[in-house]
Amino acid sequence: MAGTALAGVLADDLVPQVTLRVPPPMEIDLELVVSSTGAQLRYGEQLVAGAVPVPADFLADATIDPVSFEEARRAEAGYRGLTKHPFPSCFVCGLENPRGLQLKPGPVGDGRTACTWTPATDLASDGLVDPVFLWAALDCPSGWAIDLEGRPSVLGQLTACVDAQPQPGEECVVMGQLRELNGRKTLTASTLYDSDGRVLARARATWIQVDPALFN
Repeated sequence: MAGTALAGVLADDLVPQVTLRVPPPMEIDLELVVSSTGAQLRYGEQLVAGAVPVPADFLADATIDPVSFEEARRAEAGYRGLTKHPFPSCFVCGLENPRGLQLKPGPVGDGRTACTWTPATDLASDGLVDPVFLWAALDCPSGWAIDLEGRPSVLGQLTACVDAQPQPGEECVVMGQLRELNGRKTLTASTLYDSDGRVLARARATWIQVDPALFN
């Protein structure tokens, strides 16, 4: 939310970089404060997330080679969240959340994941899918490129750019890729493609390894 709000006031050569400070509380109204220098999402005195502008070339290498819609569909059979999911109610990839996107990114080789996404009509604003859901779709597909069982991780930072918005009902493909392991940090990238193979959105993410007991 902070990233998409900030995107509306940035120059063309800047993109939002969002850093999560604490796990966002659910089913609670949060305060969003936006300025030309950044945005903050707050719960009372608690800073939940902050967004700042970074140069657009930060995402120059974020585009991942795609697979076809059919190959992405086949990859979903290998989605590890089908049998063991650390956060089954996740809005993006949790299969126990009927209101979520229910993406199922499975491996396709070269450290990549792929899944399909056909946005529902209720995700649209002015006839096109709202950018907030494009940001969401870029999240978990790269997270599942990590060995989440051996290296349990949560999203720490996401930098994204929306190039175009799909129409509801359009058959899209979301790609994720593992890029680097650095201590407790894992660096990944993700790309959203439309039905014609055009890049809709790109992102780079930093995931932080955590102790699963903290989330039980």
